[in-house]
Amino acid sequence: MSLAFLKNHPFAVEAYFKSSLVLTYAVPAAEIKHMIPACLELDTFEDKWAFVAIAIVQTKHLRPKGFPQWLGNDFILTGYRIFVRYTNAAGKRLRGLYIIGSETDKKKMQIMGNIFTHYNYKTTDISLTEEGSIVTVQSKQSGLDIAVDVRDAELPPCSPFHDWKEARRFAGPLPFTFTYDEQSKKVVIIEGVRTNWTPAPVHVIRSNSGFINKLGLKDMRLANAFIINNIPYYWKSGKTELWKG
Repeated sequence: MSLAFLKNHPFAVEAYFKSSLVLTYAVPAAEIKHMIPACLELDTFEDKWAFVAIAIVQTKHLRPKGFPQWLGNDFILTGYRIFVRYTNAAGKRLRGLYIIGSETDKKKMQIMGNIFTHYNYKTTDISLTEEGSIVTVQSKQSGLDIAVDVRDAELPPCSPFHDWKEARRFAGPLPFTFTYDEQSKKVVIIEGVRTNWTPAPVHVIRSNSGFINKLGLKDMRLANAFIINNIPYYWKSGKTELWKG
C-alpha cells in the first residue's frame, strides 16, 4: 500500500507563534517563472515584480490540532517561498505561497515534516536571539545572518513599493500554501487560520541568506520586512485537486 498520501498534510496542525519574521525580496517575474509549476502563476506587483520570501517562525507546542499542549514541540522553522496565485476547480483565485525550501533547528521536525508534507525540511544550526529592539537570526550551516530593528521601520531603499500599505499586501504568510505532486498531477492546498494578524514593519540591518544567494537571481532587491508576535495559528488538513492543465 502506498503511503504517498501522508505527504499531503492529512490532518490539521496547530501551534503558537512566539514570533514570525518575514523578509520579502522583489525580483523580475521573468527570472523566477521557471521555479513554479504550471498549475500556479506568479503573484506580481505592477505586472513586473515577483516575490521570494524568507520566513523565520518560532513555534511553541506544535502538534496535531486538538491534542494537549504538553504533547507539542517547540521549533524554529525557516521557509523559503514564492508568492503565487492558484485558480481552484471551482474557479476561485487564491493567493498563497509555493515552498521552495524549508529548514528547522531539530531533527524531529525534519523527520515528521518530511513524512506529512512536501516541504523537504533540512536540519540546520539556526538560532534566534533578541537584545533590546534587535532581533538576530543566524546559521553557519545555512549561511544565514539576518538582523532587524523592530523599533525603527522604514522601507528598504530599493524597494519597488511606494509605502507600507503597498508592502503589506506582500507580507507573508498568506492564507494558502500550495504544493504540486508531479507524479499524481495533484495540487495540495493548505489553508492557514489565524486571528489578530497585524504584522509590524521592521528595519533590516543585515539580510544575508545562503539559500537566496544560490538561486542566482540577478536583479533581486529587498522589498519589505515584517514581524508579528504571540499569535495562535493552525493549518487545516490539506485538500487535493487534480490538475488538468
